[in-house]
Amino acid sequence: MYSSADISVTPRPQYHADGKKLPDVYSNPSSLRDYLQKKLGTFPLFNFWGPNTSIKSSNWIAEASMLVDGMFNPTLTLIYLPHLDYCLQQYGPEDVRSRANLREIDELCKRLITFYERRGAKVNIVSEYSITNVANPIHINRILREKGYLKLREESGRELLDAGASKAFAVADHQIAHIYINDLSIKEDVKKLLTSSKGIDVVLSGLDKELLNIDHVRAGDLIAVADRDSWFSYYYWLDNLKAPDFARTVEIHKKPGYDPVELFFNPETKLIKARAAFKLLKKKIGFRTLMDFIPLDATLINGSHGRVPDSKDEWPLLITGEHYKCPDFIESTGVYRVLLDQVFSEVPYL
Repeated sequence: MYSSADISVTPRPQYHADGKKLPDVYSNPSSLRDYLQKKLGTFPLFNFWGPNTSIKSSNWIAEASMLVDGMFNPTLTLIYLPHLDYCLQQYGPEDVRSRANLREIDELCKRLITFYERRGAKVNIVSEYSITNVANPIHINRILREKGYLKLREESGRELLDAGASKAFAVADHQIAHIYINDLSIKEDVKKLLTSSKGIDVVLSGLDKELLNIDHVRAGDLIAVADRDSWFSYYYWLDNLKAPDFARTVEIHKKPGYDPVELFFNPETKLIKARAAFKLLKKKIGFRTLMDFIPLDATLINGSHGRVPDSKDEWPLLITGEHYKCPDFIESTGVYRVLLDQVFSEVPYL
């Protein structure tokens, strides 16, 4: 949204005052939104993210991309297909269900590649990151809480993180966690605490961040990196009965960090899909109800990313056709140069 691209389409739900969340997209030009949803149906938001994630959202995106190409003939088209990302976090790369999902997305990529090559386009396949197997969630905010650094506010028997009053708190993002410190006198103590915590590989600060080009103004005062088998949850409560009401819902705006457990229905609740469907029906006819069908079990997650994988076999990939030759390894930021070379020049990278 709001980029310099001449044409753009991205998922953007409608959030109504009564709590309804309706599937929709944002587009530029704005008329493109209505045209695409008239042709393809409403964007399948609940198959894009959440327990019902499936190939449907990637199929919609692919069909929309081909329609847009026919309408505008863009010089450069960037298409994000989410399907493989989420199922790999659910099941891990080795699970038989992930292999079935791989075949699905492979067929979809075949359709897209065939379409664009027939249009005379040069096709590149880029993965921003690879998903690796994990088995150990690190509840980093609980570590900070137990040392007295975290402050909480209790509302209606539920605990809410009070970030502004906390001496230190963490924002979790897969295998990376940003730790923001409001009392800098404890910075070294926090670093020692986290460095000695199980599952944390390294804690970066100062020059470490500068050397890795991650010393951004909005980055954490400390940046923790999990070991290869671990990832960071955002959980901060010690008793599930005091977890905030949004913890059991798909609520990406209220949680202080990424929550991949939103990809699961609670396995401990009987007839969970039927109950979720009933609650969805109640919402559609105007009743207020909490869509609280997400579990609070971070051990369900089997795949994550963020740290640099130990093996180069697990590094992300850039696949180009015979039209362009790349070195065996390039920096992630080098993808920008590769694409520009193909758009504006016939000069190969090497």
